[in-house]
Amino acid sequence: MITRSFDCTRDDERGPGIIEAGASIRRGELVVLPTDTVYGVAADAFSAPAVNLLLAAKGRGRDVPVPVLVSSMAMLDALVDRLSDAGRALAAAFWPGGLTLVVRHTPHLAWDLGEARGTVAVRMPDHPLAVALIEQTGPLAVSSANRSGHPPATTVLEARLQLGASVGVYLDGGPTAAALPSSIVDLTDETPRLLRAGAIGLDALRGVAPDLVTES
Repeated sequence: MITRSFDCTRDDERGPGIIEAGASIRRGELVVLPTDTVYGVAADAFSAPAVNLLLAAKGRGRDVPVPVLVSSMAMLDALVDRLSDAGRALAAAFWPGGLTLVVRHTPHLAWDLGEARGTVAVRMPDHPLAVALIEQTGPLAVSSANRSGHPPATTVLEARLQLGASVGVYLDGGPTAAALPSSIVDLTDETPRLLRAGAIGLDALRGVAPDLVTES
């Protein structure tokens, strides 16, 4: 596999980069792309070999399932068994943006994101490059573009130093706007639960979902 890199801050490379990244995803390869939080490494969410390649590149086990990025609420509704009122309110308030929602996925979906036990962590990123790629490929399995246990990458160089030739295409969108990963809210029970504090603060989340509880 030949690794290619595109400087998507340039108009003449952005379009070709997205097209090549989409082709790379369809070939079952990995793509590094910027998001509104940190850089992510992406694979076809419906290709188990591609997701396994992503886990191997990160040095991560299947016990931590890979999140999925979507580009619209319609795409989310196609994946989710039932989104609670709290989930819809949180998505309306903070999507696109730095909030990941853990929900129960539609049972018939043919994917394997790790030991997810019927759930999936979903987010809609607030970044034009990420959205453009997802619109071309459909839902993407995306994790932070770093080796497990290392700091998340906020530049494409940091991602490349960690993931190297395991990635088919690198999309360079410049430094990411935020160094914090997304906040994660679990919606699989009646009461929303904050699993990870991140880009969206607890007070802001509780302003939309007052019954949100924390792990502690």
